[in-house]
Amino acid sequence: MGIGVLVPLSRPGWVEAGQHLLAGLELAVHEVNKSGGVAGRPLELVVRDTAADPAGAVAAVDELAQRGVVAVAGEYHSVVARAVAARADALGLPFLCSSAVLDALTDRPRDLVARIAPAQSHGWRIYADFLLAAGHRRTAVAVAPSVYWSSGIRVLRDHLLPRGGSVVELDAATLAPTALCDRLVESGATALLLLVGHPEPAVSIVRSVRRDPRLADVLIGAPAGQPEFAEWASSLGEYGAAVPFLRYLPECFGPLGVQVERALRERLGTAPSFVAFEGHDTVMVLAEALRSSGACGAGDAGFWSRAAVEGTRGRIEFTSASGIGVRQWVWAPVQVVGRDPAAPDNFRVLHSG
Repeated sequence: MGIGVLVPLSRPGWVEAGQHLLAGLELAVHEVNKSGGVAGRPLELVVRDTAADPAGAVAAVDELAQRGVVAVAGEYHSVVARAVAARADALGLPFLCSSAVLDALTDRPRDLVARIAPAQSHGWRIYADFLLAAGHRRTAVAVAPSVYWSSGIRVLRDHLLPRGGSVVELDAATLAPTALCDRLVESGATALLLLVGHPEPAVSIVRSVRRDPRLADVLIGAPAGQPEFAEWASSLGEYGAAVPFLRYLPECFGPLGVQVERALRERLGTAPSFVAFEGHDTVMVLAEALRSSGACGAGDAGFWSRAAVEGTRGRIEFTSASGIGVRQWVWAPVQVVGRDPAAPDNFRVLHSG
């Protein structure tokens, strides 16, 4: 029984995120098959690299459908997941999105699309609450052109403005890092959020800000989660610490989470990110939905209502959420965390929502 898997495994995709996502998916398939598979049949992942390319991902969905997969899963980049969702739904294939958070994952309601990751508006409002609680009323954003970053700015502005905050946009596509620092000083902002790609220009911006004595007291933040991965720490060293970001993990795992964390760490050779857990939970949800569908098949409108499972981060059930056109888990746990300056391999939880 084949499941089509879409993950970014080459540039310009976020390769490390793709590797963690795939590790979680593969671990869960191993566990399902060890327990007898689905209706006595083993699950098989048919993996395709999206390289963060929407057109390439759509072509991959077409090819996977021709191969006879029963569902499509995965993806990290929101613009790719949008394209996948539309195509999979048009072909009658269930698509479970693991990690993309853009609220408008589809342009209209689609019964065959569901998502495990929390919507951007949910997580980024929690991040905005963290900024306000820490005393940051004037926030600057270094932003690159993208529907995802533009959506994030709207969420921040809509949440901060009624509460006495403000958002200043700095165009990272036209401003060199040193010029961006000058504009940041002029803005009077006490926090700078990185709404840009990684490693560049994010790494260069962080280095410039950290080396500028005028900005010694400015908080650097990364709500999209760039500091979660080891590549961030290896690229920036001590400069990469104390950069708060969003991750979707509970403060304490239950027995299943502890077990999966141990197995993922062994597979990856490093601490698993929240993306790896999203991958694991994705397969467990799909396996349950396929078991429960029976004669109904994988393409009926009630597919996701039969997919309730105990996941690594809590019980997963899908519902219709206001303003979101797909079936949504409401909600995965959300934390604002940062690497500890005294021990950059350790994370400190700064805020939970």
